[in-house]
Amino acid sequence: MSFAPDVTERIARARADLRMGVPVVLSEGLVVLAVETLNAARFAQLRTLGGAPVLTVTGWRAKTLKARAYDGDLARIIVPDEVHLPWVQSIADPADDLNHPMKGPLQTLRDGAAGPYRAAIALAKAARLLPAALCAEIDDPADFATRHNLTMISGSSVTKAALSEMHRVISARLPLAVSDVGRLHIFRPEDGAEEHYAIEIGHPDRSAPVLSRLHSACFTGDLLGSLKCDCGPQLRGALAQMGEAGAGVLLYLNQEGRGIGLANKMRAYALQDQGFDTVEANHRLGFEDDERDFRIGAEILRKMGFNAVRLMTNNPAKIAKMESCGITVSERVPLQVGGNAHNAAYLATKAEKSGHLL
Repeated sequence: MSFAPDVTERIARARADLRMGVPVVLSEGLVVLAVETLNAARFAQLRTLGGAPVLTVTGWRAKTLKARAYDGDLARIIVPDEVHLPWVQSIADPADDLNHPMKGPLQTLRDGAAGPYRAAIALAKAARLLPAALCAEIDDPADFATRHNLTMISGSSVTKAALSEMHRVISARLPLAVSDVGRLHIFRPEDGAEEHYAIEIGHPDRSAPVLSRLHSACFTGDLLGSLKCDCGPQLRGALAQMGEAGAGVLLYLNQEGRGIGLANKMRAYALQDQGFDTVEANHRLGFEDDERDFRIGAEILRKMGFNAVRLMTNNPAKIAKMESCGITVSERVPLQVGGNAHNAAYLATKAEKSGHLL
């Protein structure tokens, strides 16, 4: 066994580097910087490498910018010689789009391999940053990485990475208001990403479908009592029903803001204040409607010995994902709570555009 990091560990290191504004090198011959953490000094250094840097954004962001996305799911925008860092940031971040809607004309690439650029976007998303990367091609990536002490990985390893295995860390008795027979289980993914939690109520029978909920973390709703969503009432309502039933498992998955992270969720909220709905806001940022990975929940359930659930959800996508991951959903248990005047439009959008059964 080598002391050197394996592929999973290198991807985790690359993710952390981008969050700090440190470049990452892809072995296919690309230097990658996350636009959100890019500073003027490194932007200037990138220009010294020769050739025009390429600003990579997702197809959704390109649609807002009216830029041609020849690669379908992403667009590779050539950065003009005369522009400065604020221009790059304005292309990536939609915060000021309404004040300055004219960004172009933007020239995008249609030739060459898009795979490494796709990996750059994937890394930015995994780092919970804006899905935009500034890239420059280099001839000898290994030498460049060594000279500048940078992490090097292959782009294909990023885009083909499998779901990281979950490891049980610890579990302990946790009496709760809804049941004094509670237990909290902590699971840690092998790739160093956020930990996830399972709250077990009572002593569920492993041979029968368990009353279960996959609840995505919501700092604003769960902790602050935000009225913009229904997450807090759903969390407390699900636990209350499990307490009344005497048994259940609630998985608390750290996938804030449908998997885009709290900072990006707040960016989406700011766009909603400009008049966009929740789905439109995600798209303007460059994200899909929902970036969560429900395979995490399926693996945790299996690790706990459950193969079938009575799933508390209004979201058919969760049911489909559980079934595709080998978890039988014997029943959908509705969880229609938390509606108010502040989130009426949000709930209507979830029903109309995301198919939630409300």
